[in-house]
Amino acid sequence: MACVERNNKILFDLVRQPGNTLCADCGVPDPDWASYTLGIFVCLNCSGIHRNLPAVSRMKSIRLDHWDDSLIEFMQERGNTVAKAIFEKCVPAFFYQPLQKDCMVLKDQWIRAKYERREFTGENEFFKQAYCSELFESTLWKKGKDNKQFLKRIFQLSRKDFTLRYFIKEDSKLPKVVISMKDLNAVFQPEKIGHNHGLQISYVHGERTRNLFVYHEKGQVIVSLFNAIRATRLAYLQRKHPTLRDNDLIPQLTRYCLKEGYMEKTGPTHREPFKKRWFTLCSMNRKLLYSKNPLDATELGAVFIGTESHSYSASESSGRSSRGGRWNCGIMLQTPDRQYVFMCEQHQEQKEWLEAFRKIISQPMTPEDYANEANMRRGK
Repeated sequence: MACVERNNKILFDLVRQPGNTLCADCGVPDPDWASYTLGIFVCLNCSGIHRNLPAVSRMKSIRLDHWDDSLIEFMQERGNTVAKAIFEKCVPAFFYQPLQKDCMVLKDQWIRAKYERREFTGENEFFKQAYCSELFESTLWKKGKDNKQFLKRIFQLSRKDFTLRYFIKEDSKLPKVVISMKDLNAVFQPEKIGHNHGLQISYVHGERTRNLFVYHEKGQVIVSLFNAIRATRLAYLQRKHPTLRDNDLIPQLTRYCLKEGYMEKTGPTHREPFKKRWFTLCSMNRKLLYSKNPLDATELGAVFIGTESHSYSASESSGRSSRGGRWNCGIMLQTPDRQYVFMCEQHQEQKEWLEAFRKIISQPMTPEDYANEANMRRGK
């Protein structure tokens, strides 16, 4: 019993040491599981992924399981900091390292890449070369533009001309679409798409944002494409901004929306009926996009959101129009050209949208923002 108590005390002391206080794989505080074959401390969610890798990782609870002396000694020798120096020695700058909020397929493939495939130990350059190859090709299931059916399409990512193309058939000589890295954005949206490996690829076509919704049955394939896109985006940005450091460019590789969801919207005179629309707010390009449904291929419209000094503001709207609509939690978004009125279903949604709008309004505008604002106002 004394030996068990001593080992438990050592283990609890270890998990409180710098480096061990956060999950080795996703950064969640206070991990309470450990891989006694890798010598790392991880959270409950990541421990579930490790259980699927019994050849390389075996799990124990630091609170509920028995730990013998040899395992305690190994954990003392390793720990998260030492393990990261081994398994994350050569992580490419473009490779996405998931956090707690990220979807399961990203976490799963990050853990598999580190410990199962040992992609970042420096043992070989195969995987890095694959992500950065001149031509990266994948066959994916893509949602049709006007229906819910997913069809197989061939996607080709070219580092030579910084484009992503997709083809209808294997023997197609001409692509259906050619997408420039300039405006391309890829984010995982499993809940929206209805598949655990669902990826949304967005790009600008003319004056509108177009969306492609794709997935692959194998997590490694879709995550590899995602990281290859990030690698190609980084190469494009390095050429476009040769004076900037990689640390300045990495945040631009993937643009996550600040807030998404349904609101009701009325027209410019405020006399039109309220209509339910799906809204997406992105802080990086300062745009509020809206469409009929979450899986629409093209937006219905967009609103640029500038700063308070340029006559942009967001406030709670207490009034409620009787022209259709069912929701009563109002928001007033003021721009130099128009006053927008939105309605949310719940007060919590209203609060979250207001916080998101105000966060963007409080951010200074970049020269690129001014150019985007001018382009959008000219296009009205």
